[in-house]
Amino acid sequence: MEQDNDVVPVAHSPFAQTYFHGTKATLKIGSLIVPGTNSNYGQRNNAKYVYLTATIDAAIWGAELAQGDGKERIYLVEPTGELEDDPNVTDKKFPGNPTKSYRSKEPFRVVGEVTIWHGHPADKVVAMKEALARLKEQGIEAIED
Repeated sequence: MEQDNDVVPVAHSPFAQTYFHGTKATLKIGSLIVPGTNSNYGQRNNAKYVYLTATIDAAIWGAELAQGDGKERIYLVEPTGELEDDPNVTDKKFPGNPTKSYRSKEPFRVVGEVTIWHGHPADKVVAMKEALARLKEQGIEAIED
């Protein structure tokens, strides 16, 4: 077998992890989702972290539960820094992080948008919002920074 000296062999590697961010914000490809803006949840405090997930289901919940009147959207994002498990859903609520939910103090870059997806049944969304409202009445915030 001959080898062309001008051809550089390509090392094959597995695909990179896909991450999603559910929101009602309208973002553009290339935009950065950065900490320091008002959260989509709870008291809408200045967020110290930005959040993403590796499961479409958790991203759908993020879009459905985000405050505001905007269209529910799910973006494909890539982290620009280190990720850590999201303590708002891991171990306290879902040991082992089955939702694959993470947060970072570094921005996420929007690399695409998922435009075809199906939300949860309306009664399940209402039930989740009611559960979050009950927690709020008890002084428990949905997002711990």
